[in-house]
Amino acid sequence: QVQLVESGGGLVQTGGSLRLSCAASGRTFSLYKMGWFRRAPGKEREFVGRVTWSGGSTYYADSVKGRFTISRDNAKNTVYLQMNSLKPEDTAVYYCAAGVRPSAGSMSYDVWGQGTQVTVSS
Repeated sequence: QVQLVESGGGLVQTGGSLRLSCAASGRTFSLYKMGWFRRAPGKEREFVGRVTWSGGSTYYADSVKGRFTISRDNAKNTVYLQMNSLKPEDTAVYYCAAGVRPSAGSMSYDVWGQGTQVTVSS
């Protein structure tokens, strides 16, 4: 099994930046992708973006495109979410997720982290 641990959350001002990390351990050899999701208070979980382990192909939700960047360090089995130009609407608990399948959607992810809080002051 794979275990995921997010870190790097915190409180930032509007327009500020923050970098989240997601460290994967266990049987990581079979993983195809690492995704980032977020859940704001009282709202549904939302897809943020994802990166493939092989090739580093990235894909982002329109709401964060141009502001957020996902990268990965294969040697460290770690994925990063660099968040710039943060807005109050970005306030949420951010989760990383790992999946073995290339298909889209939250159900295509097999393992989820515990989440890390990101708060953007208005």
